[in-house]
Amino acid sequence: MIYSAFLEKEKGKEELKEELDSLEIQLHRMQSNMKEIAKKSEIISIDQANEEQWVIIYADKGRKHCQVMLHECTKPYRGDWDSAIQAEYRSDSTLHIADIKGVKNKGFGSVLMKHLKEIAREENMQYITGDIVERDFDHVNRLKHFYSKHHFDVKINHQDFSGEIIWNER
Repeated sequence: MIYSAFLEKEKGKEELKEELDSLEIQLHRMQSNMKEIAKKSEIISIDQANEEQWVIIYADKGRKHCQVMLHECTKPYRGDWDSAIQAEYRSDSTLHIADIKGVKNKGFGSVLMKHLKEIAREENMQYITGDIVERDFDHVNRLKHFYSKHHFDVKINHQDFSGEIIWNER
């Protein structure tokens, strides 16, 4: 019984050591990745995704477009993002999502959406909109859940394989 409790305590120490080692690697990579990313893009945040994984959020903004990108800190930055939201400015009050791309099921889309909303607020955008098109219908329920979770009004027309999303900053 005492030996069993000792093994559980040691296992806990070993797990903590692994977590600390992983965090140390992520921190080192974060530092070098930020230097590389900053050469080309505006770094807007450091955040955590699912499983407490650290990510760097950065953006490229133009007069007509805005792309918010994410790079996970478990690997070196080689010039490519891991996930991104591509949007365009439709008016003085509307940012329109053109596409969300990248790694699925790691919480990256939620982290990116949080930062896209922050950009919209900073730029006094009242709306974020988007379209759901026929190519999205193989994962339309997942999209509906994602956008609803982020407080978008989601309208789906299953007959026409279309839909729209609207977020209104009230």
